Amino acid sequence: MSQLKKFWRLLPLLAVMTFMLTGCGDPTLSALKPKGPVASEQLFLMKLSLFIMVFVVIVVFAIYAYVLVRYRKRAGDNSIPKQVEGSHVLEIIWTVIPILLLLVLAVPTVSYTFKHSKNYNQDKDAVHVKVTAHQFWWQFEYPDLGIATAQELVVPKDKIIAFDLVSADVAHAFWVPSLGGKVDTNPGIHNTLYLQADEIATFQGRCTELCGASHALMNFTVTAKSQADFDAWVNKMKAPATVPATAQKGEELFKENCMSCHAVNASGPGVAPNLKGFADRDTLAGILEHTPENMALWIHNPQEQKPGNKMPAFGKEAGGKLDDGQINEIVKYLQTLK
Repeated sequence: MSQLKKFWRLLPLLAVMTFMLTGCGDPTLSALKPKGPVASEQLFLMKLSLFIMVFVVIVVFAIYAYVLVRYRKRAGDNSIPKQVEGSHVLEIIWTVIPILLLLVLAVPTVSYTFKHSKNYNQDKDAVHVKVTAHQFWWQFEYPDLGIATAQELVVPKDKIIAFDLVSADVAHAFWVPSLGGKVDTNPGIHNTLYLQADEIATFQGRCTELCGASHALMNFTVTAKSQADFDAWVNKMKAPATVPATAQKGEELFKENCMSCHAVNASGPGVAPNLKGFADRDTLAGILEHTPENMALWIHNPQEQKPGNKMPAFGKEAGGKLDDGQINEIVKYLQTLK
């Protein structure tokens, strides 16, 4: 069987697979399912450009098919077709129409570009969040509220969130597809972005700039709550944590081994993820299910879970100084950080 015949036999299968794959994916990680005004306006621009391209393709192919049929050479006809080189009418048509199509696309694109570039960092009604990207995690600070967290961003529904974005090491990119387009985070450069969530839900975020070995594992979430629930969350973050007697040994071990990097109070960003409210989070390191077993594995040797991160291994088998019992005590303490 020739290679051409094989290709034509495989083509329908590939087409079916393509259509099937377009339905795959996480609905909380899709720019095609917007959950905020910025994402909705950006989807409108994508649809507009797609419609224009499809329209042009249909018209061009229709004209092409018409010309092939209408002006094909017929049997016995040896006449020379009418020559139309230099037709001013045709030149005007194929010049004006593309210009008009470009204007249809350019006007809303330019308008939304300026609109989405607006800086809300001085707006008193907006919720201000400073985002700092690290290898390979995200730090979120609320300067007006005096709290900080990591990996799981919490915002109020229907309110503009004004972001100030920077990187602590290399170039990263902050992207929440369901809420809006991405913005780069660079060392020493503060970029701005605003987003807004229209419904109460949790959305997935990603780093979209190749930044190291675990770039693909640099995940985070954005949880939109009602204003009342958001205010309650802020108050809980500010409330002092109480450590039961059963976790005090783990607290001592944590202070001896982890406190130099991790903060456990609401306001301290630290050089590693802030662990205030850690026990209430859904994920560990942004990628693991939040379970005691995974917590112990992470503390024992984080490089096995997220290669290239800057947290050292603490398990003795991995070159650290803590045995399994000590790690379990720390895990027990971390489970009290609610």
